[in-house]
Amino acid sequence: MKVLEPKTLIIIPAFNEAVNIGDVVRDVKKNVPRADIVVVNDGSYDATASVARAQGVTVLSHPYNMGIGATMQTGYKYAKTKGYAIAVQVDADGQHPAEEIAHLIEPIVEGRADVVVGSRFLGKGAYRPSFARSAGMAFFSKLVSVIVKEKLTDTTSGFRAVGRPCIEYFSSHYPDDYPEVEALVLLHKKGFSIMEVPVKMAERAGGRSSITPVRSVYYMVKVLLAILVDMIKKWN
Repeated sequence: MKVLEPKTLIIIPAFNEAVNIGDVVRDVKKNVPRADIVVVNDGSYDATASVARAQGVTVLSHPYNMGIGATMQTGYKYAKTKGYAIAVQVDADGQHPAEEIAHLIEPIVEGRADVVVGSRFLGKGAYRPSFARSAGMAFFSKLVSVIVKEKLTDTTSGFRAVGRPCIEYFSSHYPDDYPEVEALVLLHKKGFSIMEVPVKMAERAGGRSSITPVRSVYYMVKVLLAILVDMIKKWN
């Protein structure tokens, strides 16, 4: 199955992931050797950038921490400028096994979708989030499913691939903060087709997540308000 014929870029957003980034890059190189890799270092104050460069990949660095939205948009701008046909987001914490990337890319190559989201909840693997996090994931999945009129199970997943039209759109329009859910709503509004595929995901390989309980509450409120604003704009 030749799914990596189009020019493909793996975007790895990273903030203080020196302990994980080397293994993540090596995993991507092993499983998708024909794809290019860019690590977008979001103002890390550890050795994230130097560890990534030691792996021989392109590293783009923000001068200070700007958040995951700005970090991914930097990656999409790079993908647009360099003429990539497909871009794949792979988190730097080791939760996204590179062996699953081909499953994300295949529907785009075959013209069956504009964006493909890797879902932890379609029967592949045994990912079990905490009760609170599970409730938040379920809430947003149901909300976005109603909006896009299609059942989605993992709208918070950052493990996703997009084709060239989405690369061009995201290079100029991408949510600023906690963007995964809102990005799907924006894509739907613009007429892009969305598909989920089952993937396995792992627990964070090392280090600590930046998502604290307080940030989780902020996340839910912020994303909900952003979606409401997007829908109001649509109605207007």
